[in-house]
Amino acid sequence: MAAELYTNEYYSEALVFLSTAGIIVPLFKKLNLSPIHGFLFAGVLLGPFGLGGLQEHFPWLEPVTINNVAELSSIAELGVVLLMFMIGLELSLERLWLSKKLVFGLGSLQVVLCAAALAALAYKLGQGVLSAIVIGSALSLSSTAIIMPTLADKNRLHLASGRASFSILLFQDLAVAPLLVMVSLMGLDGGDLWANLFKSLAPGIVAVVAIVAAGRLLLRPLFRWVAATHSTELFMATCLLVILGTAYVTAANGESMALGAFIAGLLLAETEFRRQIETLIEPFKGLLLGLFFLSVGSSLDVKLLLDNLASSIGIATSIVAVKSAITYAAGRGVGLGRIVARDTALTIAGGGEFAFVLLSPSLSGHVVPLSAANAAMAAVSLSMLSIPSLIGLCARIPAKNPKEREFAVTRPVETHAEDPVVIVGYGRVGGLVGVMLERHQIPFIAIDIDIGLVGRKRQTAPVFFGDATNAELLHHCGVPSARALVITINSREAANEVARAAREHNPTLPIIARAVDPQHARKLYRLGVTDAVPKDLEPSLHLSELVLMEIGLSAGLVIASIHEQRAEYRAVLVGKTKKGQTRRGIRGELKKPPPARGESPPA
Repeated sequence: MAAELYTNEYYSEALVFLSTAGIIVPLFKKLNLSPIHGFLFAGVLLGPFGLGGLQEHFPWLEPVTINNVAELSSIAELGVVLLMFMIGLELSLERLWLSKKLVFGLGSLQVVLCAAALAALAYKLGQGVLSAIVIGSALSLSSTAIIMPTLADKNRLHLASGRASFSILLFQDLAVAPLLVMVSLMGLDGGDLWANLFKSLAPGIVAVVAIVAAGRLLLRPLFRWVAATHSTELFMATCLLVILGTAYVTAANGESMALGAFIAGLLLAETEFRRQIETLIEPFKGLLLGLFFLSVGSSLDVKLLLDNLASSIGIATSIVAVKSAITYAAGRGVGLGRIVARDTALTIAGGGEFAFVLLSPSLSGHVVPLSAANAAMAAVSLSMLSIPSLIGLCARIPAKNPKEREFAVTRPVETHAEDPVVIVGYGRVGGLVGVMLERHQIPFIAIDIDIGLVGRKRQTAPVFFGDATNAELLHHCGVPSARALVITINSREAANEVARAAREHNPTLPIIARAVDPQHARKLYRLGVTDAVPKDLEPSLHLSELVLMEIGLSAGLVIASIHEQRAEYRAVLVGKTKKGQTRRGIRGELKKPPPARGESPPA
């Protein structure tokens, strides 16, 4: 009996989620739709207000429905925590400071003006002053948990509207704690209000300062020590420890868990471990975000929506209209372009999950009537369901000038370039390649598994710690859009894995690889590299060049002879096709530099 209870309680909902993910993700990807819609719909269908509510009449539904939404939501919240960590990882404290105008300017305008307008609307509809203030504040907030993954899913995070929306959401997250305190303290006299407000916010501020100070001092040494063990499991465990630890510290001191994880991401964004961390955490984030949206859908009370459908639709429409109009005006006020302000307004227009917290009877029941709270929460639910469609509308409305959607501070410092060269292995050979690229002002990033080497080179070059044989790491380093890939690692097997994964990511990517010997070079050519250079070839050619020039042959003749010999040797390595034609490496269309002064362009 105990085993049966354990199996039902702890495993059935996990199996429901995994089965749902296995069906929804490939199906919606094939239909060119966001899986977010699928998880929300599945949650509504399988939750306690859908098929889950029929268990009393049909007991066989129990194993295929969601019953315990509260426990599911507590685990699903980790999806939002990991999402905010990954967002912080794409930024840094310095880059965040560059966005202070948007965070504290646009963000504060959006929250204050939307709260005031929606409170005025609630007051006009018959609510008392305090009730209207609470309702307006709750409705002014938007859903970070739905907006951010939807923006990421639609590749809009790097656009100006994506960054502006993120800035507003970040300010809203910072404003949640003061709003919660304000609602709980309503009705106290002025002295008690301010004293309690200070007591509630002070621990959170101290916690954030402590995390930043400790992170600056400890995170890099900690990860260097862990990386030196060459244990992927220990590295992953350390990542999760840092994320969940900082989330717990902020939550224990009155702030949101997501804020702590976001700060941890900001601190690690400045380190050489950022790419490897992204690679390891991404699968966890995707899985738990799917679980989050499933829990959001399962918590929606369909009966409540249907009972108040007309009023809920009217209030939801008013929320979207008021918030989008005010956000657009605020965006224009801080200098955003028309297209950017419009897209930001549509993105932020829906309601947010914190509205359910602010309007819960346990927190605001002494101020907001239960009927008004239920109507507002039903409307928020509808507006949240519309968020993916509103964001999709931004992409469907054409912009006269697509560059209007761009944003100055969109990428980490190391990857400002649109098409960097990626170097795998930054020892003596890779380091010299980096020096030559830098001399010609060609941007690059490098990856190496040797943490000692990375630590030494990090001060002068954009080198990241990571295992380049992991295809996901190559993706995070920009290989799908890279200008070229250079493989200089000594390991035959590792070089083969990198070449195979890179060619799958980008069929036209120029790949230049260092080979251990001629047999290895042939293998690399079969894997699709553009050029494979055996490590003994170039020293031999260079020695030949020096000898020929020392005995009196002209430099032009010697150089032409060396190039001819290199081409012949390459043709032997590349081999023949079945039709007898010489195989050619896959070459991208790189812009050739203009000839130097006094030289003729090549024929």
